[in-house]
Amino acid sequence: MRFMIMVKATAQSESGAMPEESLMAVMGAYHEELAKAGVLLDATGLQPSSKGWRIRYSQGRRTVIDGPFAETKELVAGYTLIQVRSREEAMEWARRFPAPFGEHADGEIEVRQLFELEDFEPGPSVELFRELNTTRR
Repeated sequence: MRFMIMVKATAQSESGAMPEESLMAVMGAYHEELAKAGVLLDATGLQPSSKGWRIRYSQGRRTVIDGPFAETKELVAGYTLIQVRSREEAMEWARRFPAPFGEHADGEIEVRQLFELEDFEPGPSVELFRELNTTRR
């Protein structure tokens, strides 16, 4: 089972401010634990939304919307992707996630389970994704 731990953005992360060394050390230690346990798949921070864009789909048309985006509560500042045996194990790792902006700063993480190909009905499209996943590794 794969889970994504998403760090919700704040005004600070959206400003482009880099984390302090002390926070980087705490995050590094946590991610090192994940790696040693064999559950870490990927982890990184994201640049502010001012360097990004969205594509809006409406009535068969695509519209490009340049960042920044006003609602920081809707944005992700970074993520950690883990693969564990159960929802409970994912919950235990998430509970140990360091406060994303420091112990005394407000912050929030959201954890979501990823779909696996086995969750979908068998068919040619699912097989195509399975082939793409095996060639990628």
